[in-house]
Amino acid sequence: MSNQSSSYPVFFVSFNQDNSGFALSTKDGFKIFDSSTGRLCYERAVGAFSIVEMLYSSSLLAIVGAGEQPSLSPRRLCLFNTTTGTALRELNFLTSILAVRLNKKRLVIVLREKTYIYDANTLAILDTIDTVPNLKGLCAFSPSLNACFLAVPASTTKGSVLVYNVMELHSHCEIDAHQAPLAAIVLSSNGMYIATASEQGTIIRVFLVSEATKSYSFRRGTYPSTIFSLSFGQSMQFQDILVATSSSGSLHVFSLGFAINQRRGGRTSSILGSILPESVNEVLDPADHHVLRNAFPAGVKSSAVVRKVDNVSASSSSEFLAYRASVSVITYNGYFVEYIFSINNCCESTWTLDREFNLLTKRA
Repeated sequence: MSNQSSSYPVFFVSFNQDNSGFALSTKDGFKIFDSSTGRLCYERAVGAFSIVEMLYSSSLLAIVGAGEQPSLSPRRLCLFNTTTGTALRELNFLTSILAVRLNKKRLVIVLREKTYIYDANTLAILDTIDTVPNLKGLCAFSPSLNACFLAVPASTTKGSVLVYNVMELHSHCEIDAHQAPLAAIVLSSNGMYIATASEQGTIIRVFLVSEATKSYSFRRGTYPSTIFSLSFGQSMQFQDILVATSSSGSLHVFSLGFAINQRRGGRTSSILGSILPESVNEVLDPADHHVLRNAFPAGVKSSAVVRKVDNVSASSSSEFLAYRASVSVITYNGYFVEYIFSINNCCESTWTLDREFNLLTKRA
């Protein structure tokens, strides 16, 4: 997530592909942290950067200058080695780079009206995608080599998404997700799901990528709010969850597995459920939505991920497994906050503040 406003001390925040580490940049340089310990692993104070993307926990970074210094152009991508402190390769473009995504095989570079796909090892260009004007550099990426998808906006007037297969180099599908333009999109790490939110911010929808069909609709709230971030949990063993942060200062958790069980369990057998169409009925049941209000200051831009999911208990009489999730939030005013979200078999949830520290004053 890049920052377009100088009102924040943090310019950019990004977690790596498995959420084990994260990077942030300020006007002075960038820092790399270990997510589990909060340890500052690397720091470089050479000027402002608009993008700092990690390749898992390796020494390779993809960095783009913020343009505040002549040597740090926003049109130049630098592949940087933190071990040697040297640039490995550079790529230059005619317009500013708005987003970068990468895994062990592919490098994706998003410009305003074009997206480039490179071989990550040779830097040979593999494909160029002409896109609608993407002023915010919105994109989502699933780093899995088996289901490696890229998602970018397909319209400037409505919430349509173009999903592209990055390994096989072809368009996979186009999804009409919302009536209003997109504000946030995310792909699950395994490429199974894509979640979307529009500029209205009241409804979050989840689609099955393979079939381009809607799986879930969640109501975040009644009043419009800006969705700052969306992120899926990484676990393959427990119920899938989706987290979101909004401009109201709230942290939201949506339980995808519980939504499945509710539909199986006869939600439509209720009087209201038998009258309303399924698309409406889905967003009325709040049982799969858990919210922590005042999780961070309202209006402060933020990015949240599910860092870890642990099994708590399993009931033989229910398909729903209780779990505990560590949800990490980074705010653009420079703070790291982590909450423990716990839920039982009755869908009763609790939130606990686990740790909090100032990223701007953290020293190695």
